Amino acid sequence: MAINAQEISALIKKQIENFQPNFDVTETGVVTYIGDGIARARGLDNAMSGELLEFENGAYGMAQNLETNDVGIIILGDFVAIREGDIVKRTGKIMEVPVGEALIGRVVNPLGQPVDGLGDIETTGFRPVETPAPGVMQRKSVSEPLQTGLKAIDALVPIGRGQRELVTGDRQTGKTSVAIDAILNQKGQDMICIYVAIGQKESTVRTQVETLRKHGALDYTIVVTASASQPSPLLYIAPYAGVAMAEEFMYNGKHVLIVYDDLSKQAVVHQVGKPTQGMSSISTHVFWNVQLKFQMILVVVQLLPCQSSKRKPEISQLISQQTLSQSQMDKSSCKKTCLTQVFVQPLMRVLPYHV
Repeated sequence: MAINAQEISALIKKQIENFQPNFDVTETGVVTYIGDGIARARGLDNAMSGELLEFENGAYGMAQNLETNDVGIIILGDFVAIREGDIVKRTGKIMEVPVGEALIGRVVNPLGQPVDGLGDIETTGFRPVETPAPGVMQRKSVSEPLQTGLKAIDALVPIGRGQRELVTGDRQTGKTSVAIDAILNQKGQDMICIYVAIGQKESTVRTQVETLRKHGALDYTIVVTASASQPSPLLYIAPYAGVAMAEEFMYNGKHVLIVYDDLSKQAVVHQVGKPTQGMSSISTHVFWNVQLKFQMILVVVQLLPCQSSKRKPEISQLISQQTLSQSQMDKSSCKKTCLTQVFVQPLMRVLPYHV
């Protein structure tokens, strides 16, 4: 069979004319360390702070520490299959969570993924996990009350919309009950509630969700859960995810009550993760928006006995030490600290404003 040079030439020209380049340029790095949900990688010179990074096994991570030689990454998922030498690549996207009305009545993880078995959440709105705080002049003073439904608290320690409140106490003293009662009391008050469970047992979270459902509070509540069995990075970003969801309602002119239960577990994870230089041992910039009119945060922190701790001071111990020094309480009364007591000045020193 004779080869026709003209036909071959025409075929080649046709293929050249129809050729469309299809290539993708991505910046990749190599994992140099992996352990306890934390990874370090070299080669990601242009990575942004808070950027999503993708590993070979499909897991995602968030760039946290941008250092000279490598990048510190918190892994948002299964890190067991990740090994040193694996490839990690940039996505060019900042860490975001879904927001909007579709989340009301649902139980989600810190990534905004539903965990209640009620199907996918259809929403088109997203907000970054970390956003700049507004200036002081944009904030409004506290002028409207928020009733918790507990007469002792509402009479002795009134709470206002736009105010943060710290609930301290020993184990099994009813700290979570105060927070849940405050959420239940918001029924019919035109208030969106967000309950962020950090480091709680899944059975405990299930009990709280059933309590909210029984009293009809899930109709205006979003539950964000990062249980003790989940990777520690999810516990770290849980408060940020809750705040991002609350900001969406706040900027739309609605009132929001957000509860962190409890933030001391998030502080421990934050210390383990070796935060960026300049950040304190507890993430303070999740508190900025409580100074706005449409936001109120009720923080639940476990107060540890002062005389029995030999570990490094945690946020609860710092608060305990400062409150004891002001109220001249002895060690015997440390365990009997009333959960409704509010210590404004010590709290302001431990948790400064982020402006």
